[in-house]
Amino acid sequence: MSVRLRTSAQNKPAKQRGRRVLSVVAALAVLGGGLAVSGSPAYSAPDRAGHPDAVNEGARNLVHEDGFPAVLAAVEGRHGRVRDHTAGTGDLETGAAVPVNGQVRAGSNTKSFTSAVVLQLAGEGKVDLDEPIETYLPGLVRGEGIDGTRITVRNLLQHTSGLPDYTQSLDPNPFEIRDTYYNPREMLDLALSEKAVFEPGAKWQYSNTNYLLAGLLVEKVTGRPFGEEITNRIIRPLGLKDTYWPKAGERGVRGAHPKGYASATPGGPLEDITRLDPSQAWAAGQLVTTPRDLNRFFSALLGGEVLDAAELKEMTTTVPAAEGSATPNTEYGLGLFRTPLSCGVELWGHGGAIHGYETFGGVTDDGRAATVAVTALSASVAAEPEGILEAHQHVQELVETAICE
Repeated sequence: MSVRLRTSAQNKPAKQRGRRVLSVVAALAVLGGGLAVSGSPAYSAPDRAGHPDAVNEGARNLVHEDGFPAVLAAVEGRHGRVRDHTAGTGDLETGAAVPVNGQVRAGSNTKSFTSAVVLQLAGEGKVDLDEPIETYLPGLVRGEGIDGTRITVRNLLQHTSGLPDYTQSLDPNPFEIRDTYYNPREMLDLALSEKAVFEPGAKWQYSNTNYLLAGLLVEKVTGRPFGEEITNRIIRPLGLKDTYWPKAGERGVRGAHPKGYASATPGGPLEDITRLDPSQAWAAGQLVTTPRDLNRFFSALLGGEVLDAAELKEMTTTVPAAEGSATPNTEYGLGLFRTPLSCGVELWGHGGAIHGYETFGGVTDDGRAATVAVTALSASVAAEPEGILEAHQHVQELVETAICE
């Protein structure tokens, strides 16, 4: 297996532009779970003449104004009523309709599942959150300024480890790596070839490497493949019939789904990238799911169906997660963002971005839930960093509209 890296042989201006946008995409990985929208959810809100459904209107805006090919949403009210929404087209070539509650790649929503598995193991006495990762993976976490004896399991789950993000070393052109199988240990080597970003526990910074190690931890402790553990511990018990862990080498999406799109350069022509080897995300983002299943998972998680009270308390104990951004009140627990909304409630959930699909959503303490998925990354529908952030924010604003309107 050869790992495709960014190379100096690429056209230099394009490479520099790609790196600039990569930094924005890295920021989106952070914001993807915790962008609080100040003020009222004006984007997609009904005017005083009265649009009958603000969510439908907002979904259409994401298609017609932001350029996302398709939008899927599932919204659950306090009393359990679920509404599905779609907009756009599920196939740009054929014009096929967007399947209601279609399957999408979950991206970093997977981290909440991964954290839940680790926390179950903690509840069983097999993992200590404040034990160094060295205890479980001896000799593995080493590098310039990187010492596995000083990075705890909690640091990994809460993104306070200071570990560099391995995804920054991958080729920024998704079509160059779409069929590449990545072994988790080789991806870890990419991260450990870079120096530490900061001392463990000193601050918060999102890094996919943390959850790569969490997956390896699960395999070491259980002696079983990570996908099997996440299936047997989370997916099957909760009855998430449209959620699955792709098998090694599996590149398609099994059930009814809208096609996912990407561009070779930011804001360039959209091309079908539905078929993709998701191993590049593994325990940090490999799951396939639906908006309804994500609502069900987060509702069950916060409702105490997945973890015992002690472990759920650990998961929802947060640290500030918005340094340097416009989201001063956003916080991160162990695989969960806490995002205050304009209507006075808090959204507990995550977000996810993987080539072809971007999602955001969560649940509130009073039983509301919403998930919105779009079929391209913000970096594919916009060319400049400002436009990318704006498109991404509009996805999150639609979730706020769904919760608050």
